[in-house]
Amino acid sequence: MGPVIMRLCHAIVFLSIVFAPLSGISKERDVDRIVKEIDELYRSDSSYARLEMEIVTPHWERTLKMHAWTEGMEKTFIRITAPPKEEGVATLRIGNEMWNYLPKTNKVIKVPPSMMMSSWMGSDFTNDDLVKEFTFLEDYNYTETTVDDGEEKLLYIRFTPKPDLPIVWGKVIAAVRKKDSIPVWEKYYDEKEKLMRVLRFKEIESFDGRELPSVMELVPQNKEGHKTVIRYIELDFNPQISGDIFSLRNLRSQR
Repeated sequence: MGPVIMRLCHAIVFLSIVFAPLSGISKERDVDRIVKEIDELYRSDSSYARLEMEIVTPHWERTLKMHAWTEGMEKTFIRITAPPKEEGVATLRIGNEMWNYLPKTNKVIKVPPSMMMSSWMGSDFTNDDLVKEFTFLEDYNYTETTVDDGEEKLLYIRFTPKPDLPIVWGKVIAAVRKKDSIPVWEKYYDEKEKLMRVLRFKEIESFDGRELPSVMELVPQNKEGHKTVIRYIELDFNPQISGDIFSLRNLRSQR
């Protein structure tokens, strides 16, 4: 082997050693970015939303209208405005603490951590789904994965909850579009790998200059004829929000 070829081989080996790890780091950071974007899909430094939640069961249907405010991933306030039966019901979350206000009894009830995975207002969404105490970025381990019948245009991420957290899911598989990281669906499995629910993201629209799915449809796989659909009517990012919004006093307010 001549000296020129030897130098070329050494150069190739050197480049493979230097750039292969960098490629892996870049890919890992790209998944981190996507997971962060999934968590913050409908949030920013602050946000305000007007939305509807349609709850469907084999025996009845109802639609809740509500307003929601958020500040980062730490604060959430939701107030129901219709129908009259539920008007005034409010939910507040600050950090790891959450409260519900029931106007009929004029009581503020603190929600214990063990109830974060319980149903919110009789819907198929949990308390945690609405207020995001547990986030994919902070409370799950995750990695890129593959699925049967996967589509080339989608990226798939597998999430498993970190130990010692009161999360009921054994794993979550999410599909996002490669071109813009917009989620397409999330599938939730129990600890025995049984599919329990499917969350689909639909009808992409522009909200305050950001392209987002305006509809989230959650279908439990163990309750036939049940589904819950959230529709965003209005969504503003980074509005000026008074600190009084995220307070126990505001829970009882009818503003």
